[in-house]
Amino acid sequence: MGVMLMSILVGLVVLILSYVVIRLFTFIRWYKKIKKVLSHFPGPKPHWLFGNALQIGCFHDFVCRNHEEYVEKQNAKAYTFWLFINRPILQLTHPDTIKVLMKSNAPKAKSGAGYLFVLPWLGDSLLVSDGPKWERNRRLLTPGFHFSVLNGYFTVYNDVADTLLEKFASSCKDGKYIEIFKLASLATLDTLLQCSLSYKGNVQLVGENHPYVKAVKRLVTLVLARALNIFLYNPILFRLSSTGREFYKLCDFVHQFSEDIIAKRRKELANNQDSEKKKQLDFLDILLTATDDNGNGLTNEEIRNEVDTFMFAGHDTTASALSWSMYSLGKHKDIQEKVYKEVREVVGDKQYIDSDDISKMKYLSMFVKEVLRCHSPVPSVSRMIKEPCVVEGVEFPEGSLFGLSMFDVHHNSHIWPEPWKFKPERFEEDKHHEMDPASFVPFSSWAKSSIKERERVVEMDDIREIGFVQEECRFEISLDPDHKVEHFMEVVMRAKEWNYGQFQKKEAKRGPL
Repeated sequence: MGVMLMSILVGLVVLILSYVVIRLFTFIRWYKKIKKVLSHFPGPKPHWLFGNALQIGCFHDFVCRNHEEYVEKQNAKAYTFWLFINRPILQLTHPDTIKVLMKSNAPKAKSGAGYLFVLPWLGDSLLVSDGPKWERNRRLLTPGFHFSVLNGYFTVYNDVADTLLEKFASSCKDGKYIEIFKLASLATLDTLLQCSLSYKGNVQLVGENHPYVKAVKRLVTLVLARALNIFLYNPILFRLSSTGREFYKLCDFVHQFSEDIIAKRRKELANNQDSEKKKQLDFLDILLTATDDNGNGLTNEEIRNEVDTFMFAGHDTTASALSWSMYSLGKHKDIQEKVYKEVREVVGDKQYIDSDDISKMKYLSMFVKEVLRCHSPVPSVSRMIKEPCVVEGVEFPEGSLFGLSMFDVHHNSHIWPEPWKFKPERFEEDKHHEMDPASFVPFSSWAKSSIKERERVVEMDDIREIGFVQEECRFEISLDPDHKVEHFMEVVMRAKEWNYGQFQKKEAKRGPL
């Protein structure tokens, strides 16, 4: 009996050692291959184990140093860095290299680029799924993003903008300066919850104490913390850690929050069969009633996954753009006056605006685009390819990780003259048509993200431009002269020491806006 047990143990040890040796051999072979491929591109010298992780310190400063050295001085269209020994990244910094991935229809791997970190929260949503499931769900979700549906949310946009500006006004009494980003973030979450879940929970009035708001913001922080800690990459170790336990607890909470609303709405639709006769179904109704070719609809879990994805991908990006837009108006008073003049010419005496008004505001549109270029709300995104591809004549194998650096492209002086100067005129129609489409990629143009892109862009354009219209009619924006504002890159572009502004009421010149 003892001999048999010993034989079994020896066999297990041999199996484990064989597995380790095979994995180690596979890793060494991959490491040599990818290192040879990346040797064709410049980049900071990595440590043999930690890569460039120890050099990063502040991610913003690391990116800026690389931008100056490789993008500006060397005019490199891509550079490389190693997050750790197992995570090399080719950072694409020029339209010519970004287009390689923009034009590729190859799916991205859900195990790559950190997507596994959000999988327990977002589930198998469009952001991380691929294959037949992605194709099916994309078809079912597309009607929810038709412009006729999105235009129906203008009442929501107007109401959210009203509440936001009232908070600005009340907070700026006695000439005080207020931090813009936090209020903007609440406004975008309010918009997303109303448009995606038909949920009206006074998010802006309750503020950051709202349990769902606190949970979403904390989840984003925990995902970022895990991405920067190699010891938390392993899912088992992460689940056992205090960070992991908190993450999964918050996931359970936000899942239950969404599921309760979805279940309630599904029951209401079942009890109201004439819902199709409504003038317009909202987004949640469309998801609940959509069916595929076999007559099967989305499950509550699938709907929840997509809604949670919009919360994760949409609220801070839009808040970043909204706060930088207000900063730009306050910093450039001449531009603020031009926006105000155009708004007044278009709006006239109307109390609220619609999509037709927005489409007439050409200068405002130019201003918005320049904000997205100059302040790049999403500084960079990463993609792992599932098929080989060629960049600058070098073939990258399946599984290679790329960073699409919108920050680098938008501030590349070889593409944009005076890239740090704020000039809305860059986007005049005649000039805009001459641009390489890949030179302006505020949220990346990735085929699999087209629905998310449209949702984010339309929400951003509408709520922000409506906010501008109402804001420009009611307030003059000024910046705190004693507060220096600098970029600070995280998941989104923030201000290093926050972004403070003052909103002073204007005398009404025309109309009640």
